Amino acid sequence: MRSYFYRLLPALLATFAVPFMMVFNTAQAAWPDKPVRLIVPLAPGGSVDTVARLVAAQLSEKFGQQFVVDNRSGAGATVGIAIVARANPDGYTLLMMSSSFVASPALYKLPYDPVRDIAPIALMAAGPMFLAVHPGVKAGNLKEFIALARAKPGSLNYGSAGTGSSTHLATELFRQMANINVVHVPYKGIGPAIIDLLGGQIQFYIAPGAGLLPYTSTGKLRLLAATGEQRSRDLPEVPAVNEVVPGYSAEFWYALGAPAGTPRAIIATLNQEVARVLKQPELQKRLRTFDLEATHSTPEEFARRITREISMWSQVARNAGISVE
Repeated sequence: MRSYFYRLLPALLATFAVPFMMVFNTAQAAWPDKPVRLIVPLAPGGSVDTVARLVAAQLSEKFGQQFVVDNRSGAGATVGIAIVARANPDGYTLLMMSSSFVASPALYKLPYDPVRDIAPIALMAAGPMFLAVHPGVKAGNLKEFIALARAKPGSLNYGSAGTGSSTHLATELFRQMANINVVHVPYKGIGPAIIDLLGGQIQFYIAPGAGLLPYTSTGKLRLLAATGEQRSRDLPEVPAVNEVVPGYSAEFWYALGAPAGTPRAIIATLNQEVARVLKQPELQKRLRTFDLEATHSTPEEFARRITREISMWSQVARNAGISVE
C-alpha cells in the first residue's frame, strides 16, 4: 500500500501544482491591475522629478493604470530609497534613481543595502557635467589649467553644491587623478556656487551644463572640459577630461529600480517599456534640455554599473576624508 502511495505521489503533486501555477501566472499577467507608486527621493521641481513624471505619464498610458509620482525627500535621498527597500516587492512600488544612489554609501550610514535591497530595472538617461572657469583664470585649455594648479598649489578655489554632492565628488575625483592641490568651497546648491564663480570668488566649478551654459555664450564663463566618457553630443568642441586625464569619468544618470524580490517578469516588462519610451523623439528632446541622453541598459548591465560606481566613489571619499556625518 505504501509503495503504491509513493508511486502515486508525483501525480498528486502535479495535480495540485497546475492550478497553483495557473493562479500565479494569472496574477503576473494581470500586473498592473491598480495604480503603481513611483517614489522620487527628492523634492518636486528638479530634473530627477521632471524626468520621473515624463516616464510615469508614458507608462500610465501604456498600461492603463496610473503611475503616481510620490516625492519623499530627505537625508540625501536616502529616506525615499529606504521606503522602497522596505516595500512589498509586488511591482506596485518603484524607485526613481539618480547617480546620488551610488555616492550615498560613501557618505552615510544607510538604513538599507544599496546592492541587496534594491533591484535594478533599467538605466534611462546619462549625461556629463562640465568644468567651467572664471575668465580671469590664465588657462586656455584643461592641460594648461592643470599645469597652473600644479604651479600654484592651493591658489585655486572650486565650488560644489555641498559636501558629498555629486559636484563635490566629481571634482575630488578630478583633483586626485590630476594630482593637483585645490581648495573646496561648499555651497547650499548649484545656484549660489555659480554666482560666486561669476564674481571670481571661486575660480572653477564642475557642474551640470544647464546651470553653466547660459553664461558661456556671453563670455562670462569658459568651459574647459566635459566629464563624460566621450565628448558631449551638443558641445563636441569641448574636450572630455579623460583626453588629458586618462580614465576619468563622472556622469550623472537617472534610472528605475524596485524592491529586491520584485518578480523577474515584472522587471523584464518594465525594462522593455522603458526602452520603448526612450526611443520617442519628444522625450529625447526633453532629456537634452537637462544635458541628458537617452541611455538604456539591461538590469544586469545596470547592476554592474551600480557595483562599480559604489566602489569608485567610496574610494574617492576615503582618500579625501569626506564625511557628512
